[in-house]
Amino acid sequence: MNIREQIQDFEKQYLSPYAQQSSATRGRRRKDEKECDHRTPYQKDRDKILHSVYFRKLKGKTQVFLSTTGEQFRTRLTHTLEVSQIARAIARALKLNEDLAEAISYGHDLGHTPFGHTGEKMLNQLYSGGFKHAAQSVRVVTFLAREGKGLNLTYEVIDGIAKHSKVIENFMYNTGGDPVTLEGMVVRISDTIAYINHDIDDALKQRVLKQSEIPADIMDILGYEHGDRISKMVMDVVNNSMGKNEILMSDEVFQATNELRKFMFKKVYKNVALDDVSGRAEKIMSDLYEFYKTHPDKLYEKVPAGWDDGNIERLVCDYLASMSDVELLKDYSDLFLIKPLF
Repeated sequence: MNIREQIQDFEKQYLSPYAQQSSATRGRRRKDEKECDHRTPYQKDRDKILHSVYFRKLKGKTQVFLSTTGEQFRTRLTHTLEVSQIARAIARALKLNEDLAEAISYGHDLGHTPFGHTGEKMLNQLYSGGFKHAAQSVRVVTFLAREGKGLNLTYEVIDGIAKHSKVIENFMYNTGGDPVTLEGMVVRISDTIAYINHDIDDALKQRVLKQSEIPADIMDILGYEHGDRISKMVMDVVNNSMGKNEILMSDEVFQATNELRKFMFKKVYKNVALDDVSGRAEKIMSDLYEFYKTHPDKLYEKVPAGWDDGNIERLVCDYLASMSDVELLKDYSDLFLIKPLF
């Protein structure tokens, strides 16, 4: 029995009956990939994502406040690590598959654009096919990574990545349906727990939010300190999901968390999207999109040949989405021979 088989035997003995066994994966699209002797399929997926260039690019991509504005603010990479930590803590407490939760966490935001939600909004407006970062994350792992070969991840990891997004009205709801695993559901709720709390922290530091503006009735339920709120939300998920084939919150904590999320959209996210820096980011994204759309020869010099399927708009979209904030600013400066706008 090799190490992988020993781990999978342990999973069968220890994990919850509702956990996803790595030995029961639905597998990969390309069936010719050999199994690893010392890693389960989900551990292998985690490592594939971790060692990909797309994961490294997350350190230079905006979360809410532009990554060029200061190192104290979260980037997509630090957000991803916080999601992973929360998801693993919940999965461990519920005896779910930590490795699967970690792999989904690492991959869930690989398709995010530079300039955060401003970049996503602009590509959604510019590209005729529309743009959603969750779908782009799936495109990264199934196609764009490794110069058009993709990472050939397991079905469960791809499914969790595809279904991690939420509608504004309800962070427990995805228009594409629930993930097929509880681990995918854990990541979806962990994503919310992570960004609501760290975005409050960053907004307070950036002085676009005052502590006194956060509704007191919500803080009375969830806690007034960063760590207290995370602990409250995590333990509420664990206590209400233990021994069940679903991931739940109590009504009180769910309503408070949902209202806090709505408050953040109204007070922080929408206001940040309307500020002067975001306006300049919109212009950069728009100018570059139109330039490459009308000068495809310049684009072909910069993208892997494996990306080209004959759709120039799709190619432009993939190229711009793949870059970090700094890469996009440099590209803009080089093409238009002017200093970056910020």
